[in-house]
Amino acid sequence: MTTHLPKPLAAAALALALAAAPAQAADSTRWVGTWTASPQAALPAGFVLPNGAPAQLRNQTVRQVARVSLGGKQLRIELSNAYGDQPVTIGAAHIARSGGGARIQAGSDRAITFGGQPSVTIQPGAPVLSDPIALDVAALGEVAVSLYLPQTTALKTLHWEGRQDAYLTSGNRAADAQLQGETIQTRPFLSGVYVQAPAATRSVIVLGDSITDGAASTPNQNRRWPDFLAARLAQRDVAVLNAGISGGQVLNDGMGVSALARFERDVLGQKADTVFVLLGINDIGWPGSSFEPKRAPMSAQRLIAGYRQLIARARLNSLRIVGATLTPFEGALADSPISGYYNTDKDKVRQTVNAWIRDSGEFDAVVDFDAITRDPAHPARFLPAYDSGDHLHPGDAGYRAMAEAIDEAVLFAPR
Repeated sequence: MTTHLPKPLAAAALALALAAAPAQAADSTRWVGTWTASPQAALPAGFVLPNGAPAQLRNQTVRQVARVSLGGKQLRIELSNAYGDQPVTIGAAHIARSGGGARIQAGSDRAITFGGQPSVTIQPGAPVLSDPIALDVAALGEVAVSLYLPQTTALKTLHWEGRQDAYLTSGNRAADAQLQGETIQTRPFLSGVYVQAPAATRSVIVLGDSITDGAASTPNQNRRWPDFLAARLAQRDVAVLNAGISGGQVLNDGMGVSALARFERDVLGQKADTVFVLLGINDIGWPGSSFEPKRAPMSAQRLIAGYRQLIARARLNSLRIVGATLTPFEGALADSPISGYYNTDKDKVRQTVNAWIRDSGEFDAVVDFDAITRDPAHPARFLPAYDSGDHLHPGDAGYRAMAEAIDEAVLFAPR
């Protein structure tokens, strides 16, 4: 028998059903970070390395290319003014699928809005998140994000080690199919891309230094070790986020604030399932070098205490934490303007720290990058095939070997 509700009740039932449908759809998906570039302050004048970007932008468009980890049909971007002391106004912002270099794919350009508006002002110290953007992007696809800065804007927040060309040109060219102009390899203001993904999607964030940031890898080819890992895991609905900062340290600020200082923003803020930590070589190598000639040597005990703080904060937030041993560095930067980065006493600290990482049981799991990358005939050095040539950073083959050594079971606890 068919039962007919009175018209007012039927209308009310339909309204309730329609109201419930979006909530049910929303429950089946969530916003997941699919790419990140940890914000840093611009390097100070007189620093041993160049800043690699103009001191200010005015009436210029900057286009940046980012390879996402997971794809989707809805994206959001995040911009950061973390280290600015003045508001930053974005006059226009666009996103498209990258067509290679400074080009975008025809028909894929989308204007980005913020609270329904085409422009946004980012307050000092703050990030902004865009509205959702309807753009179909495949896993491991590249997007081009174009930002127009109409006012004279000091470039105080960036990501230094881009390993990816960004393009600068005059005027508002954010929607142009191709840009012509200056090329830089830093990342101004762009700090994140998010994708609407199934609720069961998992993610890993890698907290690291220049070895994670991809220093010495081939530019524009996505050959950092987290890139290789992302390529392996994307088919399993696992996002891999690279929170490496070149010059990064566990305890001290360097080319970016310490891991202890940025853990809340760069790790916990991503709501990931696992944090993978490869940090500490700069804590050991910087003191007494051209970077920090007056700093006292690092002790293994101090560095271990820093790791324990990261572990405690991860556990407090129900976050799995995986540690990696520190890679060999004998002869590091010897042929560069940087002096004093390596000595045998520093390597003894590294060996002590590595023994603790391997044997203490304090991390949830461990990946032994030292064992994977060292030369069996000379364990204080990289295997020649894995060495970029500066004896501190792996080359592309070394980064690939590191990623291939990571078992998915190490990254995630059994469900």
